[in-house]
Amino acid sequence: MDSCLTATLAAQTHEIHLLHVTYGQRTAAREKRACEEVGAALGAKQTLVVSIEHLKVFGASSLTDAARKVEVFDANATGSGEVPSTYVPFRNGNLLAMACSWAEAIGADSVWIGAVQQDSSGYPDCRREFLEAFEKAVNLGTKPDTTIAIRAPLLDLSKTDIVKKALALGAPLAKTWSCYVAETQACGSCESCGLRLRGFAGADAKDPIPYRSP
Repeated sequence: MDSCLTATLAAQTHEIHLLHVTYGQRTAAREKRACEEVGAALGAKQTLVVSIEHLKVFGASSLTDAARKVEVFDANATGSGEVPSTYVPFRNGNLLAMACSWAEAIGADSVWIGAVQQDSSGYPDCRREFLEAFEKAVNLGTKPDTTIAIRAPLLDLSKTDIVKKALALGAPLAKTWSCYVAETQACGSCESCGLRLRGFAGADAKDPIPYRSP
């Protein structure tokens, strides 16, 4: 949902190329389909799907290790400060590095990412400080005539703000997928489903995707 709105915003001013990465996550096939359908709806010039296996091989995340349990969302939790089991070690660093390589190759001026830090799972690679530092590293490590901006337009928005903005812009939310666990009907109980549903509830809107237990 966050990536969809980010792509919708980018498409207002840019020709967009979408990058989707599969890394052994539980819902890889459904996420790939969502990316391709969102790309088609937004008129993306290209939707590139890349498969990397090292994140699954490294492990340490319940998204890539079936033996680990995905936490159930607690709507009343105030935040323990602990990083949840669904955190994939340095995933955004890996994804941004790939995206910036592609951006330099095609002459793009920016890489847009749907990172959210205000109303999120507390992943360390979704913080403003990380994204600003990564942008500096990219521009130090690319050709002298290359300048690539890292843009995260949703960084300070709540999920309710994101849903409201997406609906106002006509973003293709019905084509998105957020569930960490299931691919046919969203589970409705993992943290990603919980945050998404809370966003729709706050916006007084109905989520268009199917849920097993909303």
